[in-house]
Amino acid sequence: MSEAINFDQIFEGAIEPGKEPKKLFKEAYEGTITALSYAEILLNQAIRTYGKDKQIGYPDTAYYLPVIRCLSGEEIKTLGDCVPVLNRMRARVKEAKTFENARFWGEATWYAADIIEAVRYIQNTPENPLHVKPWTGFVGDPVVRSYGTKMVDWTIPGEAVILGRAKDSASAKKIVTSLMAKGLMLFLSDEIIEQCLEENVKLGIDYIAYPLGNFTQIVHAANYALRAGMMFGGIKPGDYEAQKDYQRRRVLAFALYLGEHDMVKTAAAMGCINVGFPVITDQVLPEDKQIPEWFISEPDYDKIVQVALEVRGVKITAIDIDVPIMVGPAFEGESLRKKDMFVEFGGQRTPGFELVRMAGDDIEDGTIELVGPDIDGLEPGSQLPIGIVVDVYGRKMQEDFEPVLERRVHYFTNYGEGLWHVAQRDLMWVRISKDAYAKGFRMRHIGDILYAKFKSEFSAIVDRIKITLITDEAKVLEMREVARSYYTKRDARLKELTDEGVDTFYSCLLCQTFAPTHVCVVAPERVGLCGAVSWLDAKAAFEINPHGANQPIPKGEVIDDVKGQWESFNEYTFSNSQRTVEKVNFYTIMEYPMTSCGCFEAIMAMVPECNGFMVVSREHSGMTPTGMTFSTLAGMMGGGAQMPGFMGIGKSYLLSKKFVPADGGLARLVWMPKALKDLLREGLTERAIDEGLGEDFVDKIADETIGASGEEILPFLEEKGHPALTMDSMF
Repeated sequence: MSEAINFDQIFEGAIEPGKEPKKLFKEAYEGTITALSYAEILLNQAIRTYGKDKQIGYPDTAYYLPVIRCLSGEEIKTLGDCVPVLNRMRARVKEAKTFENARFWGEATWYAADIIEAVRYIQNTPENPLHVKPWTGFVGDPVVRSYGTKMVDWTIPGEAVILGRAKDSASAKKIVTSLMAKGLMLFLSDEIIEQCLEENVKLGIDYIAYPLGNFTQIVHAANYALRAGMMFGGIKPGDYEAQKDYQRRRVLAFALYLGEHDMVKTAAAMGCINVGFPVITDQVLPEDKQIPEWFISEPDYDKIVQVALEVRGVKITAIDIDVPIMVGPAFEGESLRKKDMFVEFGGQRTPGFELVRMAGDDIEDGTIELVGPDIDGLEPGSQLPIGIVVDVYGRKMQEDFEPVLERRVHYFTNYGEGLWHVAQRDLMWVRISKDAYAKGFRMRHIGDILYAKFKSEFSAIVDRIKITLITDEAKVLEMREVARSYYTKRDARLKELTDEGVDTFYSCLLCQTFAPTHVCVVAPERVGLCGAVSWLDAKAAFEINPHGANQPIPKGEVIDDVKGQWESFNEYTFSNSQRTVEKVNFYTIMEYPMTSCGCFEAIMAMVPECNGFMVVSREHSGMTPTGMTFSTLAGMMGGGAQMPGFMGIGKSYLLSKKFVPADGGLARLVWMPKALKDLLREGLTERAIDEGLGEDFVDKIADETIGASGEEILPFLEEKGHPALTMDSMF
């Protein structure tokens, strides 16, 4: 982070002398006192019931009570730990109605809400859950990390916190769907949630639209943003000024405060302003209840979203696509159940394939052709064959870029509301919902979405596009064989792509906007630790934007070919990590491993008792043999840290021939979650056979059904004859 931060400069001149909004400040002060008093009452009741030593906290987080941890650095573990925090906050609340005091009242209200919610979570059990879908309550660390990549590359351009009640449910829908279509991450609290549900607006984690709950549950929007600063920005607990500076510069958030004002909500809104998030309300406000650029009024529901974006400086680059459904990343995680499906294609239920291929300059740009019947008149639940052929001409297009663009068919299709796409190549599976069909969605619209997205995101290498959609079974079968010939040729090419076979690796500095000292270097046999950037992806990205986050790094002189250290990578890493990381080894995690940002799909760590390594993916919430959960591990090593014995990785790295070869490779893998083992079983078995470990090696790897500590899994490893136990010591 930058050294001398004077964050409060952004508030200078916001209020002219003698024009303080006294009524607004009075409301915020009373709301703060109310929130602190309510927190004290609940806390004292809980202490009387459970005792001061009762442990408190939220599920799936390494940050204790995150607001307090981030801003003050304190580790709140028990009910008793909350007492001095509340006492300190109350003692610092001064009644003088100034802007500076009002911002602190907001912070104190956030502290109070963090404690109120944590006390409520004491009663949260599987048998008696606090939250029933779609309400989320606290959003755990794995979810925050899962959207890291989309936040650092601005796929998600900002965050909108919406609290209160719109003037009617139709207006609530209008605001929320407008923000979703623009790709923003949403946090909703209070009656706006029920209003959206009345209008059948899709909410939940799958839609990046979190219906948090009511009243003080709005604090979960605050602790989400603050954790992002610690996870990805490397901000230390309690580095108050750096955290606020990070929130203002990097987490482009704003609050929409709808409906009649409430003093506690107003106090919480001051907490938003305190970290640099402006507040826009739909209420008509007199001058003594407004703060220019910070607490402003926009009663016109046709304008309120645009005003909020402009005030916060959120730039929307998404293009409008002429289809009858919304299109944006908010719908990428949408599940489409069979009962909601109008028609499905492929997925081994019918023949299917997708193919992106280079074409000559004879294709006509913008052509979308349907070969076979459309979906009009089908019965709900019908099935059709499908072929998607995207012919691309571009002066900078290369054959190596074909599979890179082809994978985007999956992402771009899933951006459509009511569309569902899984797998790829000739295993792809597509569904269209009844709702999308009722809105007028037809086959051609798939082509419209793909054309618009390819043209906007790959404009540097794509000049002309022709899209052919095929539902005629005979033609699908004929073209599927053509597609398979392309797949075979590409697979042969990929096998040739080895670290030794190329003279250039590529950097990936996307995450530096979040983690300033993190430098990812992507090799042919090692995907980026987020799992989303391969060597070919990085190569294509450099062609698209030669000044972007992916830069070629010639390998040059090798320093250690066993551990995988090159002089050029050391120089690049040092100069691009704010001169903090001097050396990096590619083929070991025991000495100078690659740094970790926070977007990693999985974490690899040593298990000394078993002379091996464990790998845990962020989906696993249980304990691991390191004595830490994924969230705790990630909190320890994220933010651009280089930590021997620990490293963030992409899941597919486990299947690479260059999986930590200097440490013994796959033979060192002693523990992983069962779900991850099942997901990768086929590939792991193939790699184990290649390395002479036998086809039963995967069954020698322990998982949580065996144990969650080195001591618990060691007898299993001994019984199975795991090779790690007879290898040289890791130390």
